[in-house]
Amino acid sequence: MLLLARYVLPMSGPHIEDGAVLVQDGRIAGIGDRDDMLRKYPHEEVVDYGLAALMPGFVDLHTHMEYSIFRGVVDDLPYSKWKMAVQGREDRLSEQDWADSAVLGAVETIRSGITCVADITSSGASVQATQDSGLRGVLYREVSTMDVASVERVLAEAKADIAAWESRTDTGRITIGIAPHGPYTCHPKLFQALSEAVAADDRPVTIHLAGSRDEYDFVKYGSSPLAQDFRQQSGWAEQAWMPTGVSPVRYVYQWGVLDLPNVLAVHCVHVDDEDIEVLKRTDTAVAYCPRCNAKLGMGTAPLGDFHSAGLRVGLGTDSPASTSTIDFFEEMRVGLLIQRSMRGEQGFFTAEQFVRMATIDGARALKLEHLIGTLEPGKCADIIAVDLSQSYQVPTQNPYSALVHTCNQEDVLMTMVDGCVLYDRGRFLTLDPDGMGERVERLRVKMRS
Repeated sequence: MLLLARYVLPMSGPHIEDGAVLVQDGRIAGIGDRDDMLRKYPHEEVVDYGLAALMPGFVDLHTHMEYSIFRGVVDDLPYSKWKMAVQGREDRLSEQDWADSAVLGAVETIRSGITCVADITSSGASVQATQDSGLRGVLYREVSTMDVASVERVLAEAKADIAAWESRTDTGRITIGIAPHGPYTCHPKLFQALSEAVAADDRPVTIHLAGSRDEYDFVKYGSSPLAQDFRQQSGWAEQAWMPTGVSPVRYVYQWGVLDLPNVLAVHCVHVDDEDIEVLKRTDTAVAYCPRCNAKLGMGTAPLGDFHSAGLRVGLGTDSPASTSTIDFFEEMRVGLLIQRSMRGEQGFFTAEQFVRMATIDGARALKLEHLIGTLEPGKCADIIAVDLSQSYQVPTQNPYSALVHTCNQEDVLMTMVDGCVLYDRGRFLTLDPDGMGERVERLRVKMRS
C-alpha cells in the first residue's frame, strides 16, 4: 500500500512535501517523494489523503481508558477532592461497566490518532479493549495498599492478573507492566517487595509521582487532605504514617523503585533540582500531563528543566475523568502554551518540539523507539493521516504549527497500527461504537445517583 499526502513527517529528519510512505506486511518499507515512489512501485494500491499530514501515530504516555465513563461526572474540584470523589463512585461499576468504559476510551483514543497507550488499570478492562481494538500498548497492573499486612496478598493478586492478561493478548503489540499507584497509597514494604520482584523479570513500571502539593506535604510533612480524609475513605486511617522529611521523588528513590531499568514517572510537577538529578541518574522517564495538571490545580511541570537535564519526556492525556477528552492535539497545544506563558522568550518551545514529544520522544520514554515513533523503513507501520484542509487551517505553510495550533481529533482521517487500519474517514474497523450511547447514558445515571 502506498500512502500519499501533501506532507510526510518522518520525525527522523525534515518533512517531505508531496511525499509518500510504502507499507508492506505491517512494516514501513519505504518513504520518499510522491512521484518517485509512484514510479518505483506502480503496482501498489494507492491511497491519497491530499492536503494532509502523514506521520507516526501519537504515543499517549499516561491514560486510564477504563475511566472514560467518569467524563464530566466530577468536575471543578482540586486534585485531592477530585480523587476522593472519583474513588467514592468506583464501587458502583460492575465488571461489564468497566469493560464498556474502556471500549469508549479506546474509540476516542483511535479517533485522536493515538496508536500506542501507556495505560494503568486495576480491572484489566483496558487490556481487553487494547487487544480488541488493535492498539499498541504498555498496560500496567495497578497495585496499592498502606497496610503492611496486605503487601504479600496484593502482589500475589497482581502477579496472577498479569499472567492471565499475558495469556490472552498479542505480546507483539502489548506489554504488561506493573504500577505502584503513588507515595500516598503504597506502604514502603510494597515498594520494596515490588522492586525485588520486578528486578527478577525486567517488567516495565510506572508510578504517579510528585503530582500535587497535597502529595508533597503528605510525604514530607505528614499533613494534608491526603493524610487525613483520603486515608479515612480508603480504610487506612489506622495505619501509622510518619513524615519523611524528603520530597516524594527522594522518598520513592530510597525504596529502590527508581533504580529499576524501565520506569515511567507520571506528572513530576513538584520537583526541585535534586529531584531532577535523581530522575536523570536513574534514567527515569517522565509523562508530562499539562491539561490534567492545570484542570485539577496541580501546578505545572518544569519541562524546560527536564529537557536541559536530558530526561526522556513525552505527553500523556491522563483520563477523561480528569481532562474530559483524549484529544492529543489539545494536549500538545495546551502544554505548549502553558510552557510559553511561564517561561517567556527564554527557552521558548516550538510546535515541532511538541510534535516530537508526541511521537518519537514518547516512544523513547517507553523504550519502544526501535519499533515506533518515526517513519523509517523497517519500523512498525503505526501511521496516522491528519487533515489540514479545513477553513481554520488553510493556507498551511508549516505542518508542525498547523498540527499543534489548528488541529483537533476530528481532523484525523486514518489511524493504522502494524499496517492494519483501525479507523478510516469516519469508520471504525476494529470496534463497533454503535449502540454505545445507550450503555454510556445508563452508566452516567449510575455515576450521578
